Amino acid sequence: MKRILFLIGIFAVQWIFAQTNPREHISSFNVATLTYKHDENWQALLELQSRGIEDFVKIDYYEVKGGIGYNIGNHQPFVGIGTYGTYRNSKFYQREMRLWLQYIYSHNIDRLKLDHRVRAEKRFFSYPQTDTEENTERYRYRLTASVPLNNEKMQANTFYVNAFEELFFGPELPAFKRNRLFGGVGYVYSRNVSANLGYMWQREFSASGQRNLHFMYFALNFTIDRLKDYPQSYPVID
Repeated sequence: MKRILFLIGIFAVQWIFAQTNPREHISSFNVATLTYKHDENWQALLELQSRGIEDFVKIDYYEVKGGIGYNIGNHQPFVGIGTYGTYRNSKFYQREMRLWLQYIYSHNIDRLKLDHRVRAEKRFFSYPQTDTEENTERYRYRLTASVPLNNEKMQANTFYVNAFEELFFGPELPAFKRNRLFGGVGYVYSRNVSANLGYMWQREFSASGQRNLHFMYFALNFTIDRLKDYPQSYPVID
């Protein structure tokens, strides 16, 4: 199994660089999450995130966000809030506060788990350099597929693969804002710790044109579960 995963990784890296335009650079996407599961229904999430846009080692974007979700069978409504910062030319450029409501519907086809996520965001921007502010909305849909490889379900020493496509829309033209495609592999160390490594291609649309970003993604996920059970969710890039 480890040999197969190694070969998949080599193939994926070769494919990434074959698809990348020489003028486009690999970006970094780093995440740490903490999930607290109070009972079968209530859970809370805290996430820290940093990105290097078109420069793998230079961090020029961060996120600190969290929220509360409630599970009703295969359905989960969720409310969240976060703060987001962007740097340009090593100077702080933009601060954003974001509120969002989302709904996730999950179902299984044998070992394959599918998640449908719909999210509505209210976004408030401030620009310290020009002392200006603005606000807007954004709407997102994501379909995620995840499957464990060497075990029937999530448990210690389990490898899994996951992939998703996400679409972004907004009120200003062009209405179609962004498209994300992701593929990765994860490993469950224990009931409390897991990790995820993958590649994400992101295409952004604006009035001035299009931009492609290529992210190498790494996440460490920590879970505190009062039920003393393995998580049935598969942590995915957000």
